[in-house]
Amino acid sequence: MPPAPAGRERLILAFGDSLYAGYGVARGHSLPDVLQATLRRKDVNATIVNAGVSGDTSAAGRQRFIFTLDSLPRKPDLILLGLGGNDVLRQIAPAETRANLTAMMDEARRRDIPVVLTGMRAPPNLGPEYQAAFDTIWPDLAKTYGADLYPFILDGVIGDAALMQRDHVHPNTRGIDRIADRFTPIILGQLDKG
Repeated sequence: MPPAPAGRERLILAFGDSLYAGYGVARGHSLPDVLQATLRRKDVNATIVNAGVSGDTSAAGRQRFIFTLDSLPRKPDLILLGLGGNDVLRQIAPAETRANLTAMMDEARRRDIPVVLTGMRAPPNLGPEYQAAFDTIWPDLAKTYGADLYPFILDGVIGDAALMQRDHVHPNTRGIDRIADRFTPIILGQLDKG
């Protein structure tokens, strides 16, 4: 892990599920770890708190969101919010996922903390109606709250066996590096706004 460069520390909360938690990869290789290292190599004094919990649905995330924010040493400069994958795996109604994410966005707005959303997509086998209702959640929230959006966290990774673990759901270290390369410019853009 590169040392923290000089300059004001940027505290970032990565709040999500197994795609943030680092499921199936060695300690230090989760997406938040790789993002932190990438930002530091770009001379951004970033500390990313990994609050990813494997298996979390948006409802479970909503239950722990305020507690997590209150447990930080100070108000974060940015929240990376990535939930919804377990909702789609369990075929939870998109309206419920939307309501849970909306509640978290409301709380972030109340605390004046900018958010970058990492979106999720429903597989086609769930049908066009479910897919349309689910896939629009993140773009709609980004527009409503003026948040930045990484439209699909597994874009360019899912479906490529060289970048995915054997479960075909979670990226391996190479896949995480690919996501971080694509995600970092969005984070940098948001930090520059601040």
